[in-house]
Amino acid sequence: MKKILGISAFYHDSAAAITINGKIISAAQEERFTRIKHTPDFPTNAVKFCLEEAGLEIDDLDAIVFYDKPLLKFERLLQTYYAFAPKGLLSFLKAIPIWLNEKMFLKKLIFDGLKEVGPYDKKKVKLLFPEHHLSHAASAFFPSPYEKAAILTIDGVGEWCTASIGMGDNKQISLLKEMEFPHSVGLLYSAFTYYLGFTVNSGEYKLMGLAPYGNPESEETDRFISIIKKELVDIKTDGSIWLNQKYFNYATGLRMVHDDKWEKLFGFKRRDDEDELEQKHCNLALAIQIVTEEIVIKMAKEAKRITGADYLCMAGGVALNCVANGKLLKENIFKEIYIQPAAGDAGGALGAALAASHMYFDEEREFNNTTDLMQGSYLGPAYSDKEIMLMNKKVKANFKHYESFSELSTFIASKLAEGNVVGWFQGKMEFGPRALGNRSILGDARNPEMQKKLNLKIKYREGFRPFAPSVLAERVSDYFDLETSSPYMLMVAPVKENRRKTLPENYHSLPLWERLYFERSDVQSITHLDFSARIQTVHKETNQRYWELIHAFEKQTNYGLVVNTSFNVRGEPIVCTPFDAFRCFMSTEMDFLVINDFVYTKTEQIDFENREKWLVKFKKD
Repeated sequence: MKKILGISAFYHDSAAAITINGKIISAAQEERFTRIKHTPDFPTNAVKFCLEEAGLEIDDLDAIVFYDKPLLKFERLLQTYYAFAPKGLLSFLKAIPIWLNEKMFLKKLIFDGLKEVGPYDKKKVKLLFPEHHLSHAASAFFPSPYEKAAILTIDGVGEWCTASIGMGDNKQISLLKEMEFPHSVGLLYSAFTYYLGFTVNSGEYKLMGLAPYGNPESEETDRFISIIKKELVDIKTDGSIWLNQKYFNYATGLRMVHDDKWEKLFGFKRRDDEDELEQKHCNLALAIQIVTEEIVIKMAKEAKRITGADYLCMAGGVALNCVANGKLLKENIFKEIYIQPAAGDAGGALGAALAASHMYFDEEREFNNTTDLMQGSYLGPAYSDKEIMLMNKKVKANFKHYESFSELSTFIASKLAEGNVVGWFQGKMEFGPRALGNRSILGDARNPEMQKKLNLKIKYREGFRPFAPSVLAERVSDYFDLETSSPYMLMVAPVKENRRKTLPENYHSLPLWERLYFERSDVQSITHLDFSARIQTVHKETNQRYWELIHAFEKQTNYGLVVNTSFNVRGEPIVCTPFDAFRCFMSTEMDFLVINDFVYTKTEQIDFENREKWLVKFKKD
């Protein structure tokens, strides 16, 4: 029975995970504890939590597994600079000292990080280093319900690999085909993230959310697609791509692209993050989204061709592109698709631990063709009533404690139906980028004003950003054209035709904000401009409390779904502790807060109108 700690760190989205005998015990991102979004630091707090949850000390571990091979990365750095010399000298001079001081001595960094966690005997520590894309592949395949499956991993870059096709068979994974740096779907998408004024490695989901504002019938959109395919990327039949490095600067420079060359290509300057969004920005976002979908679908078809598998497992940052996932699902290339909910680098920590468990230590694996092993992705810390009461005393909170959860859910459902916004904090924190009903902000999907209210008064973020529905799993087909479950909010599907409103003929030519606030369906607040929605199906088996709340809402309104967005404000990680939740509640225009069985009404709190007192200034994402 092997006890294994997996770690990802030193790039972005540091995290830790523990498995015992191949079973996932706990997993968490470091950002949730330090409140620094996407932190690259050694995951000291996440490791402490995982060890406590498992009841282990460092010396009890059979292995500590880091999610990639740093020396291979260093080799890539040297070879890339050599290949592009003399270009990139400034970048080279900046990068090499960091690599020599930090990355080359990664074992020392890990040992030093472990000292911050607790005492241990260095001689007892077994360190393992699987390759980056093997960690991604393992994170998707080993928790999946399948004995055998094709595996597709797509991200920016690991060591050399930027995408891989593999085959999982019980306890083994074989990587059969790889695409190498500098040719990368993830870096291509990130280049457009940068050019359209969003932050690389965190703003890609904004680019995806902006794409439906593009006009699919516009000549400009068609022209942008043509330019991308002609000048920037050559897409092969197997989904592999060749990027024209003349236009990109990430291989040796300090920025993603050569701004001046892109300006000549597309006819406008790079957008600054505070510049107003114009139709050309939306059309370019739509163009790169369409190109990305084409690449992903071709890669999946190639995975099917070379593996012959019935099922597909996906991971890597590009697997978080739920619009592409929805299009891939509709292609019916595979019977089922399973996507790791923490598909980015944080999930690499879990994948590294699972790869060691099954491939290095040969531990047995569970699979049943129906249920995955992620436990709803509720793998983070939970808090007791005693801890909540200590917080209540500290902040002088006024609250009501409910003995009956049925009574609590009925009350909160009624408040949602009245148009209130509710912070919903329950049980174990989610692992991965999505709030799945334990660290969520909730609203009424029927309310046409809810998207505007959540964006501008609660999240303090860009008004164009869409919101996701959480829908009772057994009701999903009443609202959406989706034939499968989507427990991790990783599939986009259309809203049912019978729920849609008729759009005017000139809809696509209307100004952006007019289109946003034009009523499109009877569940307006979760219906995006193209009638799509990013769906979370809520299952009684994995989150009974959340299911009961939505069920109570359905009893009162006949609608078995709510708006669900992550419990945080712009630039802040999702809340972790009861104090994080209360502070966020008090610093926004949220109406009610629920922490386990405690309910807080905003107007009953001391000095409730003084939001500045509670506001924390987070760096923009």
